[in-house]
Amino acid sequence: MQTIINQLPSFFTYYNVMLLLWGIGSTLLLTAIGCSAGFLFGSLIAFVRTTRSAWLFPLKAAMIAYVEFFRRIPFLVILFIVLFAAQVILPTISLFGIAAISVCLLSTAYLSEIIRAGIDSVQRPQIEAAEVMNFSRWRTMWEVILPQAWKVILPPATSFVIMFIKDTSLASQMGVTELMFTGKILANRGFSGLLVYTVILLCYFAISYPLSRFAAWMENKLATSNRKKSSGVVRPDAGFAGFQPYN
Repeated sequence: MQTIINQLPSFFTYYNVMLLLWGIGSTLLLTAIGCSAGFLFGSLIAFVRTTRSAWLFPLKAAMIAYVEFFRRIPFLVILFIVLFAAQVILPTISLFGIAAISVCLLSTAYLSEIIRAGIDSVQRPQIEAAEVMNFSRWRTMWEVILPQAWKVILPPATSFVIMFIKDTSLASQMGVTELMFTGKILANRGFSGLLVYTVILLCYFAISYPLSRFAAWMENKLATSNRKKSSGVVRPDAGFAGFQPYN
């Protein structure tokens, strides 16, 4: 403990703090890239998978195979698969680029399932009523399905983002300078491991705790909204709070 107290003044220098901020920024950037791509491509996959068109069956089968494959293998394995594949296809790509591709592959698989579950939660008679009124598929999705589905999608999607922030620490195994890797750099400079990784722990907590509180607030708000509706004319579907995106 005395060692930690003695190292505190030299640990929180300008350059060490800037290194930690760089690591936090890289972690947040990886999360933002992964989740943005995941929402975009996950929405496309969910849309195709919920259509009933026969000519899209080969595409649907390929998307199901993709989702099931990347949800069944560890993120660290995905990182190294992309690393070795990139050495052949894109030999000049940076380690950060490899990590970004890896997080996009993983987040697309998980978020597509969350979005698909939200779409499936909309009661079938409402979609059939839109079809009877000659709504196009896109109009049905935009005006009937999404206004109801997003309430089901948002809580588990936020939980996924929080878990995703922590999972990006695995990119440090490849040498990507994110938050966990900055801890390794500081430990290699001779600082106490307990001091270094306690600071890293606090940084992860400072990032993820506000998001977890936001997710809890959003879930309570949506639950209250559903209870109000259930006392009126519309009866919503069963809740989605128990969904675990990492099943």
